[in-house]
Amino acid sequence: MSDQQGITVPKGKDFSEWYNEVTLKAGLADFSSVKGFMFIKPYGYGIWELIQAALDSLLKAQGHQNAYSPALIPERFLQREQEHVEGFSPELFVVTQAGTQPLEERLILRPTSETVVYDAYAKWIRSWRDLPLLYNYWNSVFRAEIKMTKLFLRTCEFLWQEGHTVHATEGEADREVRSILESYRTLMEDYLAIPVLTGRKSDKEKFAGAVYTTTLEALMPDGKALQMGTSHQLGQNFAKAFGITFLDQAQKRQHAWQTSWGVSTRTIGAVIMVHGDDRGLVLPPRIAPIQVVVVPIFQDASKDSVLKEAKHLQGKLEKLGIRVQLDDREGYSPGWKFNEWELKGVPVRLEIGPKDLEQQQAILVRRDSMQKQPVKWDALGTVVPALLEDIQAALFRKATSFLEANTRPAATLKELGRLAEKEKGFILAGWCGNKACEEQVKDQTGTDIRVIPFQPPAGACVVCGNSGQQACFARAY
Repeated sequence: MSDQQGITVPKGKDFSEWYNEVTLKAGLADFSSVKGFMFIKPYGYGIWELIQAALDSLLKAQGHQNAYSPALIPERFLQREQEHVEGFSPELFVVTQAGTQPLEERLILRPTSETVVYDAYAKWIRSWRDLPLLYNYWNSVFRAEIKMTKLFLRTCEFLWQEGHTVHATEGEADREVRSILESYRTLMEDYLAIPVLTGRKSDKEKFAGAVYTTTLEALMPDGKALQMGTSHQLGQNFAKAFGITFLDQAQKRQHAWQTSWGVSTRTIGAVIMVHGDDRGLVLPPRIAPIQVVVVPIFQDASKDSVLKEAKHLQGKLEKLGIRVQLDDREGYSPGWKFNEWELKGVPVRLEIGPKDLEQQQAILVRRDSMQKQPVKWDALGTVVPALLEDIQAALFRKATSFLEANTRPAATLKELGRLAEKEKGFILAGWCGNKACEEQVKDQTGTDIRVIPFQPPAGACVVCGNSGQQACFARAY
C-alpha cells in the first residue's frame, strides 16, 4: 500500500479517477509495461475465480464441458466468414514471424475463437449422434483497438469464457441462446448483485456473423450502460463457411446450427463501479475472496488471550464454509487495518478486544452500511451467515433502486437527447427498426440501442414517427 492509503477522489466528483484509485489501491490490478495490457493481482484474480466457479457450475448443470482452443488462428480462417472478419479486422494482433523466420502465413492472436474452433468441429462432427456438442472455453482474447486502457473494462487482452455449441435444429439453438442468457442473468443478479436488462441487440449492434444477438445490460453510477454478457444465435452461417455438417436420422446430410456466448473480466469492473463507495471497494459476499476479516485489538498484556480467541472464532466460522482471514500482523494499528479492509471491500469485519473477552462477544461491522453490532460468541455461527446473506440482498436492492430511478421514457428525439445529456441512464423510446433512424439517434444524442426487450411494447419511432417498438437507449462503455 502507498503512504496515501485511502481513496482521495470522491466517487461523485470524478468517477473515472475514483474508479482507477479503487482498482489500484484495493490491489485488484495494475498496468503493464506493454500499453493496453494489465496485470490481474491475486485479490482481483480471487474475485474472478469465484465468478468462474459460479458460472462453471451453472454451465455444467446444463451439460456443458470445458475445453481449450489455440491462441493463434491462421488468417485464412477469418476470411471464410466475411462479416465476421470485417467486424474484427481493425482490432487484430497479427503474428508474422516465428523466432527469426518469417511465417508463410500470417497468424492472428484470437479476438474470439469461432473460426479456429469451427474448423475443428468440422472434423469432429459426423452424425446426429455427436449432437448437441456443448463446449465452453476459459481463455483470454486479444483486441488491438485500445486508445486508453481502463483496467478490467478496456484492455488489449482480457479473460473470459466463450461457449461454442452445435445443434441439429434451429429450435435447439434458439433454446440454448436463451438458456445461457438466463444463466448469465443468475450470475449477474444472484452473485454480482447487479440487476440487468435482457433482450436482443439491433442488427447494427449484433455480433459479427450472427443471425441475432441477445444481451444483458447494466447501468453504471455515471449513467452509462455496460454490456455484461452476450449470447448469439449463429444460425448456419459458420457451419456453411466451415463445412460443419452431420448425417441426420434419415441419413441426409445437414448443416448444423450453432451458438456462441461469453462473459469476461469486465464483470469485475462492473462490481467496482456499481457497489464501491468513497471508502473503496464493496464486494457482494458471494464473490468476495475474504468474506470476514478478524481483527484482534490488544496491548501487550492481553495479546495472547485475544489472539487465542480470535483464532478460535476464525476456525469456528471456517467450519461453516465462510472465507475468513485473521489479520494478526504486527506493526499496524487496528485503525490502519480497518481502513485497509474497508478499501478492499471485505463484507464483514469482526473485531475482538480485551473487553470483548470479558463479555464473550465480538463486534461485527458490515462494509456496505458500516453498521456495528455486538454478537455473543455462541451466536456467531447463526448471525454471520445471515448477515452475509443480508448484505448480498441489500446490495442488489440498492442497485435495483438506482436502475429503476434512472430508467426514463422519451416520446421525442429532442426529449431523448435532453435525457441523455442531463439525466443520463437508460432511456426507453420508440424505434421503427430502420437502421437510418438508429444512426440518426446516435449522431444527435450519442446514445446507442443497448437492448430491445423480447416482448417490447409498441411505440412510435422518435425519429420518423412510424409505428415501431420500444427500445432501450443509452451512452455506453
